[in-house]
Amino acid sequence: MGDQLRRAVFAGSWYPGTAAACKAEIERFLAEASPREPGIQNPVGGIVPHAGWVYSGAVACEVVRALAAGPPPDVVAVFGAHLHASSPSVLMPTGFWETPFGPLPVAAELAVELSTRFPFRIETSTRFAQDNTIELQLPFIKYFFPKASLLAAGLAPTEASLEVADFVVDLCRRHGLGLRVIGSTDLTHYGEHYGFTGHGTGAEAVTWVRDENDRRVIDAMLALDPQRVMAEARSRQNACCPGAAAAAIQAGRALGATKAETVRYASSYDRSPGDSFVGYVGVVFG
Repeated sequence: MGDQLRRAVFAGSWYPGTAAACKAEIERFLAEASPREPGIQNPVGGIVPHAGWVYSGAVACEVVRALAAGPPPDVVAVFGAHLHASSPSVLMPTGFWETPFGPLPVAAELAVELSTRFPFRIETSTRFAQDNTIELQLPFIKYFFPKASLLAAGLAPTEASLEVADFVVDLCRRHGLGLRVIGSTDLTHYGEHYGFTGHGTGAEAVTWVRDENDRRVIDAMLALDPQRVMAEARSRQNACCPGAAAAAIQAGRALGATKAETVRYASSYDRSPGDSFVGYVGVVFG
């Protein structure tokens, strides 16, 4: 497996680097989660953030735990990557992703078929762009779905990415495979550090981001409207990976999702108050 294993880049820095430390952190997230009565009993997909676990890991963990309701899936599809509309989509069609809990296999048969149907910039286990959007979800996936394989793709905010999402669902249906879908995106990056100001500083800016700018794209997610998610991000800079979120919603709808709910909202300001910060949301749909 050695030459087929895509080594983790962010383990030991953005999230714990060992199985024991990852397990302890996940158990802490679960223990500290606020009790909630989910309106969606068996969600088919969700939206997660992808900052370091110290900032947004608890939000992502709650979403993936919610997706573990019902029969375990054969495949988990994760859409991510910081891409613009002109960017090529990205796929590693074979091999394994390294996680602290052990290697996570690519759903190679599905991924190869996907790569023959759509144009992708192909990555390998030794030739790939470093990107946190997918990798930071993998320990959660391996923990909650230890027997699942992974179909991970970087998708741009385009209509073509929505076609990819539909095709992924169709692929799994044709192969008789259970599927969960995850879209990885952070929300507004506000402050001088991100070149986005004009709505105050400190608590004033946090309120604007939470109640106005992030609220708009979250409402689009809750409406299960992928085109609106992409339009919001274009006009208001309130999602860094809108193609990934939109594709997850599109796939969720193809799986039968008719409603969505917010699991949790947070921002890096909660952990590290300052004039530059990032918003995070966890959403599930089914």
